[in-house]
Amino acid sequence: MKLLRLLSAIALALLSVTALAASPYVGEEARDIKALSPEEVGALLAGKGMGLAKTAELNGFAGPTHVLEFAAEVHLTPKQRAQTEALFASMSAKASSAGRALVDKERELERLFAARTITPQRLSTTLRQIGLLQAQVRDAHLEAHLAQVEILTPEQNARYVELRGYGTPSEQRRHPHRH
Repeated sequence: MKLLRLLSAIALALLSVTALAASPYVGEEARDIKALSPEEVGALLAGKGMGLAKTAELNGFAGPTHVLEFAAEVHLTPKQRAQTEALFASMSAKASSAGRALVDKERELERLFAARTITPQRLSTTLRQIGLLQAQVRDAHLEAHLAQVEILTPEQNARYVELRGYGTPSEQRRHPHRH
């Protein structure tokens, strides 16, 4: 009986050590592109924001996606709605085009590693290209926030900030580290 308990304790300890040593990436080795989840690939291809414009959003720069969601609450005029819809379409087209190129480049990097044909020079070149594409995706979203603020009145932008749950812009400036 004591031997059985001892063996059980040892087995449990070994399982615990094995579990602690397991990589957080377990299961991701079957991905088409190891560096991107299927959700990330889908979002990049669709031109979704993925939090890439968070610095604008959380500093009171409205984005076209959510402005359209809150069109009635921020009292968009027909002209503002048309401008925002055009801005959204432009942003989506730019972001999805760059996103598609980024996914393709990540897939290329994946193939280079999988085929074991990667070299330091090829790695450096491919990573620079990936970095530029990531910047293009992010730029499409941040640029849209900059343009959206110009479409809205200050009152509409303040209302947007409140509707998104961030408080008023003046509260944001007084309490920049709200949690």
